[in-house]
Amino acid sequence: MVASVLLALLAALWSIGDVRLFPPGFKSDSLEMGSASTHVLIDTPRSALLDRRQDVTSLQGLSDRTLLLGNIIAREPVREFIAKRAGIPMQTLQITPPLTPRQPRAPVDADTQKSASDILRSNDEYRLSIEANPTVPLLDIYAQTGDAATAAVLANAAVDGLRNYLTELARERNTPLADQIRLVQLGRAQGESINEGVGIQVALLAFIVVFAMSSATVVFLARIRQGWQVAVLAERSEGR
Repeated sequence: MVASVLLALLAALWSIGDVRLFPPGFKSDSLEMGSASTHVLIDTPRSALLDRRQDVTSLQGLSDRTLLLGNIIAREPVREFIAKRAGIPMQTLQITPPLTPRQPRAPVDADTQKSASDILRSNDEYRLSIEANPTVPLLDIYAQTGDAATAAVLANAAVDGLRNYLTELARERNTPLADQIRLVQLGRAQGESINEGVGIQVALLAFIVVFAMSSATVVFLARIRQGWQVAVLAERSEGR
């Protein structure tokens, strides 16, 4: 039973971190996840939402442009701006662009292609999901990282990164300020933990499963040994 407890403790530690036997050591892995969201209104310098002189066609044009900007966020130039603002390596940033009836799933390319190994490193990656509102020029940005604070930073960096990219592009094209698109963030993102305490739950589950299996194995082997001993005693009794 002592051996079963020790084995279960080792399995519990192994489930939440990296256990090294030579040399002895333990490095904890974060299993918790954090999320954050923010919303960005796409508008013109002379607001199409506030100025009643703007017609419905102007709003529809902004909605189409919103979808375009949502897809641009997932591309390398903007991803580089976002990663720089968030202070993370660009190769760890995964962005899912908006989906539409004509594009019901994200295109598979070098930036979005998934593999089975993604499960193992999911907590080491930074994920952004972009959604375009179908009725109003509004982008919904959702971030997921290893903790709540980093998720908030990433969601805000998506807005700031897109704004930096558009500013840089307008400067290169000499676009007048009166003709540039405005990004109005509707409140800065606030992060929250979505599976707090999962590490303890995983460790406890691993301990229970391994302890039960090892205990059952010990009982099984003990019964086999006891059966052998009975058989040996029976043979000796017959020999007498």
